[in-house]
Amino acid sequence: MEKINNFYKGKKIFITGHTGFKGSWLTSVLLSFGAKLAGYSLPDSKKKSYQKFTDYKKVKNIYGDIRNYKNLRKNLLSFNPEIIFHLAAQPLVSQSYIDPVKTIETNIMGSVNIMQIAREVNKLKSLVIITSDKCYLNKEIKRGYHEQDELGGKDPYSASKAATEIIFHSYANSFFDKQKKFAFATTRAGNVIGGGDWSKDRIIPDCIKSILKKKSIIMRNPKATRPWQHVLEPISGYLILAKKLTLNPTKFSGSWNFGPLGKETKKVQDIVNILLECLNLKVKTKIVIRKSSFKESNLLKLNSKKANKLLKWNTKWQMKESIMQTAFWYKKYIEKKDIKLYTNKQIKEYFKN
Repeated sequence: MEKINNFYKGKKIFITGHTGFKGSWLTSVLLSFGAKLAGYSLPDSKKKSYQKFTDYKKVKNIYGDIRNYKNLRKNLLSFNPEIIFHLAAQPLVSQSYIDPVKTIETNIMGSVNIMQIAREVNKLKSLVIITSDKCYLNKEIKRGYHEQDELGGKDPYSASKAATEIIFHSYANSFFDKQKKFAFATTRAGNVIGGGDWSKDRIIPDCIKSILKKKSIIMRNPKATRPWQHVLEPISGYLILAKKLTLNPTKFSGSWNFGPLGKETKKVQDIVNILLECLNLKVKTKIVIRKSSFKESNLLKLNSKKANKLLKWNTKWQMKESIMQTAFWYKKYIEKKDIKLYTNKQIKEYFKN
């Protein structure tokens, strides 16, 4: 990983959405590298499991809504980071059907707020905005989407991510390029798995919750094919990208895909079978196939040749290994082991030379 941990040691980094699934893993990784972190997320009244594997005592935790421009600006300028990772979002397609207005406001205007305020941050060297593979107009093509492919969205969530990408490029051309203060990029990844994800309508979290409650596992779209990857895979891409942006802004600014190799795809029902095999728990489980209440794509793939070639980034764990690592995390959680210690062990294992 090009001794990436040495680069981040002591760096001041601001993460939005640092208590979400992907944000908590990014926070844990950067803490293990010795970075100085501030995180901005919604306040949470419930004791969620991600708090068990991220050492938030070592983070400057700021709680607020990403749509609150005044509060975000005050805290972002006060911390004055060298790097910003923007992950805060309403991340669920299903929820975007229930509350499209909040999804659009959060995902689009939250990102606009970050872009606008970033122009004022004195020490900022690189800005990385995390969007989604769903920003592409999905025609279910087999070759995988390239960064220059058409953007679009058939649901509110996907549309919000496509719009964010379009606005980002308008800011890049109108302001960032002219100011030349910092480097900037968007990243597109999807179908990420890993321990600590408890989101609704995601297959592995739904499986684990069903097992814990001794209920049947429900698959909405068992034959849907996805390029599943462990959460540490795109995170490693974000980290390599931010480093490259800092060292060579002109060459690396732009949009980047982070997805597994083309043949690394599996059906939902295969994911469930591997998960249950790895867990090896004495729990009787009945799988029930239920029709989805909202439209889902059968195929969505990314082409990551740009990141492979220019960033020297590749996935390290094959898909089965990613599922196994995820299953082992939840197994430790179910067994009430020290999940923070086990998370750090997975991080160390992944980033070792």
